[in-house]
Amino acid sequence: MCAEARRWWLWIERVLLGTGIVCLVWWAVVSLQATRYQYKQRAALERMRGATPAVVNDSAALPTGSLIGSLDIPRLRLSAVIAEGDDDATLKVAIGHLPDTPMPWHEGNSALAGHRDTFVRPLQHVRVGDELLVSTVRGDFRYQVRDTMVVGPNDVWVLDPTDRPMLTLITCYPFNYVGKAPRRFIVKAERTTTAEAKRV
Repeated sequence: MCAEARRWWLWIERVLLGTGIVCLVWWAVVSLQATRYQYKQRAALERMRGATPAVVNDSAALPTGSLIGSLDIPRLRLSAVIAEGDDDATLKVAIGHLPDTPMPWHEGNSALAGHRDTFVRPLQHVRVGDELLVSTVRGDFRYQVRDTMVVGPNDVWVLDPTDRPMLTLITCYPFNYVGKAPRRFIVKAERTTTAEAKRV
């Protein structure tokens, strides 16, 4: 190999190495921000659950980023805070509640979304029958997975109202896809029990 070609290869190696380092640093910063957010919001949720409940206007929409509760799927060891909104800023640090769907403590089809490469990645191993727990200041709500499916990004019928309390989880699919994934992975779960928040 001539000296000129070696210089080009050396330059390409350095550019690739630098790009890799930048990507690792970016990933570390984003992960740290999400971890800090989760820690602070879990502490805030526990304080809210232990405080005397305030009178809440259910007709008022929650501001984007407002703390709603947490989602736990014990078998998958999935546990993350739920915040209001499906914007990029919210989904970077939490599982987001889709604003146009009911809250978990209401009747109907409540929908949550998360990035496949962050909190909801374990959903790739979910099975029918798995238990989900949504903990909020309004109480704890248990669900059981009834169905999973893969749909197109425009198949918004998965958000249609239901006549019984349901939870719909949404993430991108395939899980290992590099770039913007072309499909959506859906988990449909039905509420089985409710434990209302204790009144102090």
